[in-house]
Amino acid sequence: MALPCRISVYTEGGQTRIGMIRPEPMLGMLSKDPALAKVAAEVEAATIQMIDEAA
Repeated sequence: MALPCRISVYTEGGQTRIGMIRPEPMLGMLSKDPALAKVAAEVEAATIQMIDEAA
């Protein structure tokens, strides 16, 4: 339900921005399962890396 995470691309003040909802805190609200927390951390790190490389 919570993955994959939505990535938003939008324009603000004449600049293109990329944003996302961080999966770690979002999934942490849904479950305290340590295995799920590990997956959320991996997904978050990979997504942040993709956004950084695109910027």
